[in-house]
Amino acid sequence: MSTTPPPQALTTDTRPGAGEHTADDGAFAWLRALGPRGRRAFAGAFGGYALDSYDYFTLPLSMVALAAYFGLDSGQTGLFTTVTLVVSAVGGALAGVLADRIGRVKALMITVITYAVFTVACGFAPNYETLLVFRALQGLGFGGEWAVGAILVAEYASAKHRGRTLGVIQSSWAVGWALAVIVYTLVFSYLGDDLAWRVMFWTGALPAVLVIWMRRQVHDAPEAAAAREKNPQKGSFAAVFRPGTAEAPGLLRTTFFAVLLSTGVQGGYYTLATWVPTYLKTERDLSVVGTGGYLTFLISGAFIGYLTGGYLTDRLGRRRNIWLFALLSAVCILAYANIPSGANTLVLVLGFPLGFCMSAIFSGFGSFLSELYPTAVRGTGQGFTYNTGRAVGAVFPTTVGFLADSWGVGGALVFGAVGYGLAALALLGLPETRGKELA
Repeated sequence: MSTTPPPQALTTDTRPGAGEHTADDGAFAWLRALGPRGRRAFAGAFGGYALDSYDYFTLPLSMVALAAYFGLDSGQTGLFTTVTLVVSAVGGALAGVLADRIGRVKALMITVITYAVFTVACGFAPNYETLLVFRALQGLGFGGEWAVGAILVAEYASAKHRGRTLGVIQSSWAVGWALAVIVYTLVFSYLGDDLAWRVMFWTGALPAVLVIWMRRQVHDAPEAAAAREKNPQKGSFAAVFRPGTAEAPGLLRTTFFAVLLSTGVQGGYYTLATWVPTYLKTERDLSVVGTGGYLTFLISGAFIGYLTGGYLTDRLGRRRNIWLFALLSAVCILAYANIPSGANTLVLVLGFPLGFCMSAIFSGFGSFLSELYPTAVRGTGQGFTYNTGRAVGAVFPTTVGFLADSWGVGGALVFGAVGYGLAALALLGLPETRGKELA
């Protein structure tokens, strides 16, 4: 039996502006339910995660150019991703604690500034070692942004619409990815590779504009902030590792299985996110423009997948949505990696369902992890579990990097399917949380 604390009592929604629209149906009911302050929080989290995605993908898209410029093998280039994701666990855990102690919005701004500064710094790196260090430091901000932004919006969202609200937030990852591909196509088409990769990183300064806006316009959900302030254990690592007793439930079991779930899903996802651009260029012999075109199908599928997964996580429940798309994602990886040589049209067509499935599985994460933890340690719990899973999951793309020299990138990609199997097993230890109130 799960030792997750019992659901909080149902409460009347007294959030500022929440009563302006009471209709709970329609395509945009989830947006109306947020109220004015919630919609500003939504915009801040959406923009922060989109730019987080943009800054992340400057590396995978520049990987071939970086390997040629610094003379790197597949293992060394794979290490970039591993270092980013491992350090992101530290950044995510710290950001979660900060979110519980100083507030969601302040912590969110710190994460955005951090990943922007060090993405720009990557463009000035004189050698491989320096670039590796800057990329690691970028991971500090990268790790915390999603967890903090997701909690900020989850605490404004209604229980009925929380899944699709957080699913739309998750879709901003595809928006940032698409923007990165567009800039990559332009930059690498008009500049030589030796300069183009640096320019890609320099464009990572874009998030600074968002921080200026957030500082004046975005605020924490009042009820959640008040509840957090009243609890002396806010931001406590000890609380999320406390075992349960006969008298009082603990969070240790929940934390363990949530980490396992995050490890599997992110291990599979980052295997694809890191190596598909290289696979298209080196094994499918696509040009810069051709790679961008093929990635368009993948990203389009991802965007629609996030939105669909958000809807399904409210209809089917958190666990069933993840079960469904873990299975479909594993099947898609195996199909995509075993397309016969010369069948590039099939690569194009299968890119859409691959992007759809590997993204739809993420749509329930923001709501699911937020609902597993009480208000006082919600940031700590979500930040730790999501980003520890990301760090351990980093083993997957690194393993692909080392296997690529003997198996080929396409053959090694099948390793990502193992991650989705691990995620399915982790669900056996977690409860269904659909409909749970957060404040």
